[in-house]
Amino acid sequence: MLFSATLSLIAAFVLSYDAVELAANPTAVLSCDINSVISCGTVALSWQASLFGFPNAFLGMVTEPVVITIAVAALSGVRFPRWFMFTAQVVYAFGLAFALWLFSQSMWVIGALCPWCMLITVSTSLVFLTLLHYNIRENNLYLPPAAQRRVRSWVREDYDLYAGIAFVVLLATLVLLQHGTVLFS
Repeated sequence: MLFSATLSLIAAFVLSYDAVELAANPTAVLSCDINSVISCGTVALSWQASLFGFPNAFLGMVTEPVVITIAVAALSGVRFPRWFMFTAQVVYAFGLAFALWLFSQSMWVIGALCPWCMLITVSTSLVFLTLLHYNIRENNLYLPPAAQRRVRSWVREDYDLYAGIAFVVLLATLVLLQHGTVLFS
């Protein structure tokens, strides 16, 4: 969780910098404007990139330090209350849904990919799965006892790890299927 959130924070910083640069000069060419498909500028100039009236990357600049703080505190032995971890899971589910919506917009509506945005999508997915793993293990999700036993056995068998790997492979496969011919040109 700490590693993935740190990657997201770095990507959010770069995207925030690029957003400020594009605000000053909308015709600026960004370092990740490589071809017609890999183009941070194309993505950053779309309406989806500022859904709430400011660059979405600013959300990462605010939220990822919170995730990093929770991860560092947990690694230091802090045990958060059950309600807190449940709330963190729900809030991060919204974050994941937003990241996946942005990914889908980039893939099928905008028609361009931003490597930093894709990094955020993957790292957000990994933070969500890591948090889910912890919350299942610690019984923080208020599941009925039978459901808790079932999902805890899945976690013990590492099915959540396999699901996470399969999900990242699915994202990569979608990118290759949609843009494979142009991706490396």
